[in-house]
Amino acid sequence: MITLIGTGHVFNLSEPIQNILDEKKPDLICVELDQQRYETLLLKEYKPEEYKKTMKNTPFIYQNLARFQENIAKQYGVIAGSEMLSAIKYAQTHQIPLELIDMNAQIIFTRMWKTMRFTEKLGLIIAGFTGLFISKKIVEKEIDDIQQNFEVYITEIEKKFPSIKRVLIDERDAYMADKLYELQKKYNLIVACVGDGHIKGLTRLLQEKNIKVDAIRLNQLRTITRKTDDASSASFSVNYKPP
Repeated sequence: MITLIGTGHVFNLSEPIQNILDEKKPDLICVELDQQRYETLLLKEYKPEEYKKTMKNTPFIYQNLARFQENIAKQYGVIAGSEMLSAIKYAQTHQIPLELIDMNAQIIFTRMWKTMRFTEKLGLIIAGFTGLFISKKIVEKEIDDIQQNFEVYITEIEKKFPSIKRVLIDERDAYMADKLYELQKKYNLIVACVGDGHIKGLTRLLQEKNIKVDAIRLNQLRTITRKTDDASSASFSVNYKPP
């Protein structure tokens, strides 16, 4: 059994994720990270100045996306990726194995950038720049629209940014589905935290492999309230090991 939690990297989702993990009691926790992003996320949380220096050496398109996410995350009072950090902390404090199931993000972005048409690159740069000025209210409306018209949203991405759809969504869906398929041979109950845009693709690919899947979408996740009567996971910290 695999439970997929559809997250958004800019929202404050720590409490609902902890609540689900308390309820599911998984044998394994998976997160949509690769080793480099995992280490960078810990660096951002515990050594922000070193994180800033590290980001200067990343590809331009990767920096652009990171700035966009950080801008939105600040409006929700968190750092981008805090929901993944919450799952990591939970795994450590509850002594549950943790698996990183995503492809190397910087390699993906570099390859994607090289294969993108000029119009795609220009559109992505403009979107990243204008994203620095998007308000919380606009984000909320966009999320509602996407949740209600997901297939239309994906179709629009494919039309405007076919390279993004192919590389960032389809290829990663296939990669993570293969990883989860292999992991479920060893673990009975798996909870995987992935971006909500991957839920439909992952669900389909895993069900094609005859794996039972329970999916919790982002709009559902944001309505879950943290239980306060269980002090075992109410507060904790993660062990930071520098890269």
